[in-house]
Amino acid sequence: MNSENLQTKWGQFISLVTVFFFWGFVGSANDILIPVFKKVFTLSQVQSQLVAWAFYAAYFVGSIIFFLVSLKSDVLQKFGYKKTLAAGLSVSAIGSFLFVPAATMESFPFFLTALFTVGLGFSIQQIVANPLAIKMGSPATGAHRLTLAGGVNSFGTTIGAILLGIALFGMGSSSETTLSLEDIKLPFVILGFAFILVALFMLFSKIEDPAKEEEIKIEAGNKKFAIKDYPQLYLGMIAIFIYVGTEVTIISNLPALLKTAEFGNILEEAIPPFIALYWGSLMIGRWNGGVNVFNTSKATNMLLKFIVPALAFGVIILTNIFAEHNVDAFYIYPIWILIFILISFIGGKNAGKTLMLFGVSGLLMMLIGLVYPDREIAKFFFISGGLFLSIMWPSIFDLAIAGLGKNTGKASSFLIMMILGGGVIPLIQGRICDFDLTNPEGIMGISWTHFSYTIPLLGFGYLAFYGFYCPKILKKQGVFHVESEGGAH
Repeated sequence: MNSENLQTKWGQFISLVTVFFFWGFVGSANDILIPVFKKVFTLSQVQSQLVAWAFYAAYFVGSIIFFLVSLKSDVLQKFGYKKTLAAGLSVSAIGSFLFVPAATMESFPFFLTALFTVGLGFSIQQIVANPLAIKMGSPATGAHRLTLAGGVNSFGTTIGAILLGIALFGMGSSSETTLSLEDIKLPFVILGFAFILVALFMLFSKIEDPAKEEEIKIEAGNKKFAIKDYPQLYLGMIAIFIYVGTEVTIISNLPALLKTAEFGNILEEAIPPFIALYWGSLMIGRWNGGVNVFNTSKATNMLLKFIVPALAFGVIILTNIFAEHNVDAFYIYPIWILIFILISFIGGKNAGKTLMLFGVSGLLMMLIGLVYPDREIAKFFFISGGLFLSIMWPSIFDLAIAGLGKNTGKASSFLIMMILGGGVIPLIQGRICDFDLTNPEGIMGISWTHFSYTIPLLGFGYLAFYGFYCPKILKKQGVFHVESEGGAH
């Protein structure tokens, strides 16, 4: 075996992926909080989407602050990766503890402030953890390490929805139908202490800072950098904005969709299993992509591509059964998983082809979900959007930074800023949902909330376009773009 393949620092990497778990855990918690806040504070759908706005806008603000500070003195060079990561975790801990006074005061703006603070800490963690995961070993296996980290991230989103659902509503037949903000306090206090423990763990861990030569070389001979000179980058920034926005908007507005009469009037306490299935779909996709990190034969690799998604689906079912949720309706979902697996074989490891195929597939799923007459089945077409989004992040990232050379670091910071899409696009879809309040007869024979899923349909359309067009741009530049699968944000 080549020595390059033996360099992954697994002990350090396993320590790092705990951070990825927390990103996922809190991300899915937001989706539980949206219908809770909507009911308790009597919010419109667009107002309830301010939860997503506060959280994802924090990524944008945090990235801007980090970028501006780094212009004067490189933060990672000055303080190191571990200390910076611990600082980000501490900020998120403060945000978690702010949920206690927010619940006591019964203040929606205070809750948004708490979520913004958690997200601010996450933005620091993102900036540090993604490149650190890539640098923990051979560059050739960097994308695969990010894939594994993405699988842990998705595991956090899957069980986060279940655990917070239990904390707020109880288990199975004992589920509560009355909502109390007091019930929110304990989970977030526990989360705050968990952030502090992980921060301390990071400080005393054996994680080493990557060598500084790369940054020094980037500084040498630095020329003026202009985004407009790199169409792969500015189109990629739009793609990241739309990708994160599409991923978040599908699930952020799903509780409102399921609560409509045409989708069965599903109440808040019955929403967590569907949220877990959506985020679990991203876990299925990323675990599937993570198979490539193992040095196996072609036959074994192909076999694992079927076995690993089946195991991931099993995790979703078992966590729901543990919470005493009825998951009988979920046993049809392997049909969508099989479609995903087959398309992943066609895409292979080609970033552009994979992105285009999954973009088209996601578009078709949204379209079928809009027109399929059986609503019991239709909702699974929308939820399957998680499968086809699951491995888009690194494909977009790889295409967007291809050929940028010494400007790669700057390009990456601009791409991270575009996570803002997770706050903006759900607001747009939420505004369309609110048309049901003034125009209850709907449009084209369906409710406005149902029709609002044209927004992720359009998002998938752009992502398919970028996957198709960007390789043509790179070819004109004489650039051979990176190919990978998996990843997380």
